[in-house]
Amino acid sequence: MTVRIIPATLRDLSYIAANLRPEDRAEIDCQLDHWSPAMLALTALQGFAYVAELDGNPEAGFGAAEQRGGLWIAWSWGTRRMRRCVPEITRFFHDVLARQVAAQGAWRVEARAAAANDLALRWLGRLGATQRCVLPGYGRNGEDFFLYDWTRTSQLGESHVPLSKATGTEAAAADTHSRGQGRAGARSRLAG
Repeated sequence: MTVRIIPATLRDLSYIAANLRPEDRAEIDCQLDHWSPAMLALTALQGFAYVAELDGNPEAGFGAAEQRGGLWIAWSWGTRRMRRCVPEITRFFHDVLARQVAAQGAWRVEARAAAANDLALRWLGRLGATQRCVLPGYGRNGEDFFLYDWTRTSQLGESHVPLSKATGTEAAAADTHSRGQGRAGARSRLAG
C-alpha cells in the first residue's frame, strides 16, 4: 500500500468529490445549499490544494485557502479509503502545508467540523488545532459544528512548531479525518 501526496488537479478532486465517504458528504450537504462534485473540486483549487493517492488512485483532497489577509481556512475530504492516507497527510501537513501557509503571512487558520464527525474532531486535535467553540445550528438543518484554529502564537500540530517560527521556512491518526471552512474555501477543515 503506497500513499503519495501530489498537487491537486480538477480531475482528481472531482473523482474524490463524486465518491465521498458518508461523513464528508453529510458535512458538505449541510453547509452548501447546492453543490456538485465539479463545483466542490473547483472551489478546492483555491490556495494550496493536494491529493493523497493510495496505490495510484486519488482518495483524499486537502489544503488551505486564504479568505482574507491573514485568515486561512483548512479543509479536507475523501473517499472511504481516505483513512489509510491519514498518516501521510498528517506528516505532509506538518512538514509542508503548515510552512507554506505560514510563509504567506497567515495569522490564523480555521477549520470547522460537524459535531457528529468524531473522526474529524479527533484528527483536528492530533493536528494540533485548538477547539475554540461550538457553533450551534451552523448547518443548514441545525447541525452543530465545532470551530478549531491554529494561530501564529499557538503550537502547530504534533511537531510543536509555532506558526510564527514556521514562517521562515509551512494521522498519526490512521482512523481519523478532517476538513476546512465548511471545506475548500466554501468548506473547512484541514484537517475533512
